[in-house]
Amino acid sequence: MLDTSSPQSVRKLARQLGLNKYTVWRWRMLVFSIIGSSISSTGVSGMIEADETYQRESRKGSREWVRHVADPQNSPQPPRPRWEDFTTKGFKMMRGLSKWQLPILTVGDRGGAFLFQRLPNRQGITVEHAMKPLVPGDAVLCSDGGNGYKDFAAAGGIEHFVVGSKLGIRVDAGCYHIQNVNSLHARYKKFIKPFCGPATKNLNGYIRWLELR
Repeated sequence: MLDTSSPQSVRKLARQLGLNKYTVWRWRMLVFSIIGSSISSTGVSGMIEADETYQRESRKGSREWVRHVADPQNSPQPPRPRWEDFTTKGFKMMRGLSKWQLPILTVGDRGGAFLFQRLPNRQGITVEHAMKPLVPGDAVLCSDGGNGYKDFAAAGGIEHFVVGSKLGIRVDAGCYHIQNVNSLHARYKKFIKPFCGPATKNLNGYIRWLELR
């Protein structure tokens, strides 16, 4: 019997269905292409929470290093070592956030509407531009102290409450917080874990899948 209670990797799903893993993979990519073009995110309004979570960059399946090792003259060296090299070859792992940690903007309101949006980088101006089409001018924004949120709220004349920037202070005046968005981040991490770091080129499909679930 097929287990649909939680998302599963392609290999596990193929074993349950008795199919080749490549068949299941092609089906998954087809579904991603459909939901990516047909599903529109729900609008948010009222008191809105915003924050980012991060997903490690992945070139799974790209074979960049295979081509480079086989033909270094015609295949340029990929921009970073393989993730496995950080443990097998003793390379120094970058601590904290870096350009290899991809930001995913999460915006939600108190009515339950929410959306995830992948950002190309974590610069303040990128966050500001991403927020503009999502948040109406009469909203109340709750976020951390990131410059992108501050600049966006100031430019649009939006009431803005900064929470979570001081140690131990997660709620302001009893109702201004980003706890709901943090809960969404926890759900995202639980959802994405079975896929063991999906390829970045397919990450938008997984995000849309989570929104549908």
